[in-house]
Amino acid sequence: MSLTKREVVDLALRAQKPPYVPWNLGFTHEAREKLVQFYGTTALEDVLGNHILGLGNGIGFFTELGRDRFRDYFGVVWDRSVDKDIGVVENVTLQEPSLDGYEFPDPLAPLFFEDIPERIDRRPDKFRVFNIGFSLYERAWTLRGMENLMMDFHLYPEFVHDLLNRIGDWNVMQVRRATEYDIDGVYFGDDWGQQQGLQMGYDLWKEFIYPVLKRMYGAVREQGKYVFIHSCGDVDELFDDLVEIGLNCFNPFQPEVMDVPALMKQYHGRLAFNGGLSTQKTLPYGTPEDVRRETQNLLELGSGGGYIFAPAHAVEGDVPIENMTAFIDVLQAQPGYSRG
Repeated sequence: MSLTKREVVDLALRAQKPPYVPWNLGFTHEAREKLVQFYGTTALEDVLGNHILGLGNGIGFFTELGRDRFRDYFGVVWDRSVDKDIGVVENVTLQEPSLDGYEFPDPLAPLFFEDIPERIDRRPDKFRVFNIGFSLYERAWTLRGMENLMMDFHLYPEFVHDLLNRIGDWNVMQVRRATEYDIDGVYFGDDWGQQQGLQMGYDLWKEFIYPVLKRMYGAVREQGKYVFIHSCGDVDELFDDLVEIGLNCFNPFQPEVMDVPALMKQYHGRLAFNGGLSTQKTLPYGTPEDVRRETQNLLELGSGGGYIFAPAHAVEGDVPIENMTAFIDVLQAQPGYSRG
C-alpha cells in the first residue's frame, strides 16, 4: 500500500527514509502564467503534485485600494505596481516609537480559519501547514519602517520589546486557534538575513527576537505540531538556537549563501530542510541540463530523510519555462512516486 503525501512528508521531517523525496514548489504570478500556458490549465496543483497544503495565508489578507495599492490586515499600504506578488511598503503606520493609539486587528477573525475544513477535504492526502506570514521582525518593520526599527533597537529598546511581544501574543493566539483543526504544522515567515549575515546582527537577534520565537514555537510544539520557519539569507549561524527552541524545518536553504551538503549532513536528525535549488543562478541562467543535475544532486542528498525539495524561493518570471519543467519532470520521475 502506497503512502499518502502527508505520510511521506512526515517521514522526511523525522529524518526517516521516505520512498522518494517529497516536494513543494512555489511560483510568482509571472512564472505561474508561463506554467498555465505550457500545461494548458489553471489547475496547476493537479500538475505539480505538491505535498504541502498551505492554509491561512503566507503573506496575509489585503484590501484593494486601486492604482496597484493594497492595504494589509494591519493597516499597512503596499504598492504592487512593480512587485505583483507582495509589493513595497508605502506608508509608516507607527510614526513614533510607541503603540499608543494603535489597535492590533483581531487574530481570530474567521477569514483566517473558515476555509480550513473545506480545503482539507479537497486535498486530504496532503501535509497540512497553517501559514503566518510576516510573523515577527517583518511585521514590526512593516509597521514602523525598517530604518526606524533599526534605530529603535538602539534608541528605544523598551518600545521594540513591547512591539515584538505584542506581535508574538497575536501569533500565539492564531496558533492556538489553528491547532484546533487537523493540521500538521505551523509555518512562520520572517526574513532575518541578507546575502552575508543577519540584517540586525546576532546580538540584537538573540536579545529581541529569540525570546518571542521561543514562545511562538513553544505554542506549536505544545500541541504536538511541527514548526517551520522561512527566513531568506545567510542565517545558518542561528540553526542551533532555533533547534533548541523547537524548530523542525527550515526554508528556503539558499545554496548561494549556505553549504547545502555540509548542513544537511551536520543537522540530519535534528533539523529538516526545505529548499535548496538555486533561484539566483541555476534557474534563471543555467541550462535545463544544469537544472536537472542540481535537482538530482539534491534528491540524492535528501534520500535518507530530513529534506523536502523546493527552489530556494518562489520561482521568478525570468526563469525559462524549459528550466521550470526540467525540475518538475525530475521530481515526478522518482522511483516510488505515483501520481495516483
